[in-house]
Amino acid sequence: MTEGTGGTSSTGGGIVTAPLGAGGPEVGVQGLGCMGMSFAYGPVDADASRATLERALELGVTLYDTADVYGAGDNERFLSPFLAAHREEVVIATKFAVLIPADDPAGRVTRNDAPYIRQAVEASLRRLDVDVIDLYYMHRRDVDVPIEETVGAMAELVREGKVKQLGLSEVTAGELRDAHAVHPIAAVQSEWSLFSRDIEANVVPAARDLGVTLVPYSPLGRGFLTGSFVDAGQDLTADDFRRRMPRFTGENAVANAALLAPVRAVADAHGATPGQIALAWVQQRAAVHGLPVVPIPGTRKPSRVEENTAATRITLTDAQLDLLEPIADKVAGTRYPDMAFTSAGRE
Repeated sequence: MTEGTGGTSSTGGGIVTAPLGAGGPEVGVQGLGCMGMSFAYGPVDADASRATLERALELGVTLYDTADVYGAGDNERFLSPFLAAHREEVVIATKFAVLIPADDPAGRVTRNDAPYIRQAVEASLRRLDVDVIDLYYMHRRDVDVPIEETVGAMAELVREGKVKQLGLSEVTAGELRDAHAVHPIAAVQSEWSLFSRDIEANVVPAARDLGVTLVPYSPLGRGFLTGSFVDAGQDLTADDFRRRMPRFTGENAVANAALLAPVRAVADAHGATPGQIALAWVQQRAAVHGLPVVPIPGTRKPSRVEENTAATRITLTDAQLDLLEPIADKVAGTRYPDMAFTSAGRE
C-alpha cells in the first residue's frame, strides 16, 4: 500500500490517500461499503459484486467495510476470496455488537460485553479467513455496558495480535473521549451526508482533537441523493430495508425529493451526477473541519465505483457549498425509526 501524507499522495489506482487514525496506514480517501452485496438492499448479483471489488481496488480503493451482522456473516464469507487474493493491498474493517433475532428480522439486539466480543472476533476471523482484522469496530453502543469495559476488551485483541486498530460506530463525543482514554481509537463511523449532519456539532470536533479519522457511512443517503429512487415504499422491493426508514416513504419522501434541486444544479455546473456532488461534499468536509474523512459509499456495480471515485476529483466552490448548506435542516423524518440506535439519540 502506498504511503503518503494524507490528501496529497495517491494509491496505485490514482485516488489520493488519507491516514486511518494517528500513525495508522494510508488508505484511499474513499472506501467501499460492502453491506449491500449480501444484505439489506434487495436482490444481489454475486458476479457483479465480485467485479466491483476488483474494479474498486484498481481505482485505488483500499478500505473495505463489512460487519458480522450483514447477512448473518454471509458478507464476511463473500469477501474472504477477495481478501485472500489481495491481502497486502487491502485494509479490511468489520464490526461486532448487533444481532438480528431469528424470530424478528426487523429487530436488533446490541451486545458490548467482553465474552461476546471474544466470541465475535473469533467468528469474524474464521469467516474472513484472515489472521488479523485491520480495523475492528464496535458497531453500536450498549449503554448498559461501560464503554471503558468494551474498549478494554477490544484492546486485549490488539495486544493478542487479532486486531490492528480499533473503531467505534455511532458514538457520542463523550463516549469517544472515554474510549480513547482506554486505547487509541483510529476511526469513528457515523452517518454523514447532505441529509445527515448531526455529528458536526460534537463528534467531529472531538475526533479532530483526538486524531481520529471520520468514516462516513451512507454518504449518498442510501441512494436517495442519487435520485435512484423517490419513494421506497413504491420503488424498492419488499425485502429492501429502506422501506422502513422514515425519510424515504410517503409525504417525507416527497418533501425530501424536492430538496435535491440544488444538488442537481451544482451537478449540471460540473458536468457530474447528483451522486458525485453528494460525495464531493462529504469528501470536502475534511478541509472544512480539519480532519481525515474517508467515506464508504456502497455499490454492487463496477460502473458506480468508477463514478464514485471520480467524485474525489471534484472541488465545490464556496458559492456551491453555500447553495447546499441549508438542505440538512429541511429534511423530513429521522434517519432511523429508533434514533436511540444512533449517537444523535444520546447527545
